[in-house]
Amino acid sequence: MREFIVEADGGSRGNPGPAGYGSVVKDAATGQTLAERAEYIGVATNNVAEYRGLLAGLRAAHELDPAAPVHVRMDSKLVIEQMSGRWKIKHPDMKPLAAEAARVYPPGQVTYEWIPREQNKHADRLANEAMDAGKRGEQWDPSASRAELDAVRAAAPAAPAVPEPSGPPGDATAGAARARAALAEGRAPKAQEEKAQERQQADAGDKAEADVRAARTTAATPGTATTGTTATTGTAATTGTTATTGTTATPSVSAPGWSSAPDLGAPATFVLLRHGETPLTPQKRFSGSGGTDPSLSDIGREQAERVAAALARRGTIQHIVSSPLARTRETAGIVAARLGLEVTVEDGLRETDFGAWEGLTFGEVRERHPDDLNAWLASPEAAPTGGGESFAETATRIAAARDKLVAAYAGRTVLLVTHVTPIKTLVRLALGAPPESLFRMELSAASLSVVAYYADGNASLRLLNDTAHLR
Repeated sequence: MREFIVEADGGSRGNPGPAGYGSVVKDAATGQTLAERAEYIGVATNNVAEYRGLLAGLRAAHELDPAAPVHVRMDSKLVIEQMSGRWKIKHPDMKPLAAEAARVYPPGQVTYEWIPREQNKHADRLANEAMDAGKRGEQWDPSASRAELDAVRAAAPAAPAVPEPSGPPGDATAGAARARAALAEGRAPKAQEEKAQERQQADAGDKAEADVRAARTTAATPGTATTGTTATTGTAATTGTTATTGTTATPSVSAPGWSSAPDLGAPATFVLLRHGETPLTPQKRFSGSGGTDPSLSDIGREQAERVAAALARRGTIQHIVSSPLARTRETAGIVAARLGLEVTVEDGLRETDFGAWEGLTFGEVRERHPDDLNAWLASPEAAPTGGGESFAETATRIAAARDKLVAAYAGRTVLLVTHVTPIKTLVRLALGAPPESLFRMELSAASLSVVAYYADGNASLRLLNDTAHLR
């Protein structure tokens, strides 16, 4: 499940005096900034400004995902203790603000933590930017904000050099080996405090501005996963979870995010969209790259419109790449028209060629080619009847396409419109899972999955089989 950190602050130059607030929403797992809010509010007290900052931060988090747990961090002891229910709220100006903040999320979904002022620099700088703007007779302009960059620079004056990555991007085995080597040399953090220091150092220096700007555009796509139908057999895997290969760490509410010592920069983030339904999809017929190349059905086009609307609301997609088959190009075209983007075709993203099984149901294949089917289920090296493509061959092709796209779109968020087997293969390779895991993943038509690829060879599965946009 996705989780947010909200950091908020407020200030008054006179108490009461000209006042403003600042708040920032971060991804608890990555430390990535997802939203910033700041406003000059006229003459008010420090505490009122702090409450206004809290309220703005909670509302911003709610806009991103109303179901996500939220952990609030503020350097105002008064606000934290009052919102936690340990102190009574007596001031008449603060009572309605506190009540309004408590109504943004259901009870129990928000937790509170006091932090020292030096750990709240981002929100503090936003509040000061808002007050500076008010002094000039203006309102805060997010496009001109340097709050995040200044906070990062203040946290750590120097950044260590980035070692050369080993292994292809997204190769879980290479990423895990690199993490083990780092642990052996004692570079891995041994406590949450050390993690926070290393993360701050890695983000600082001359590279900070580029990293901050890139991170703003590559936030993980929110959503909760559901299950659906798939043409392959086996048990459906639990969806909507986040799995990270290589170094494993538990997100900390006192130090959001995790990283090893080097600054790896923003990842290449692939949002994986399975095409909408075709006439063959509800019949669960094999439909690869060697068959009739069907177009979308009316339901499939409606699904594509819905996913396009959802992606437009999120606003994170920067490029669109599609498989060459008709159903993916049609799906990609509908999304591209909504987002105002062009579609690039990548042949490596095409579906597996199922040979003589194309257009048949699983039961029909078992009836006509039982030995070939049993061999195919038992080994990734076995090809379908009639010169089809084995899963091993598909994986080689998909890995090559992945490496090509990671290199081309480093630090960018890209929508890949493709098929069941390519998406499952990308997920399997990211996790370092065995080939038989392909039969244990559920992947519905028009579903979204997300994998991020880092410069050190590690990959992070952020979402699997999300179909919330279809409901």
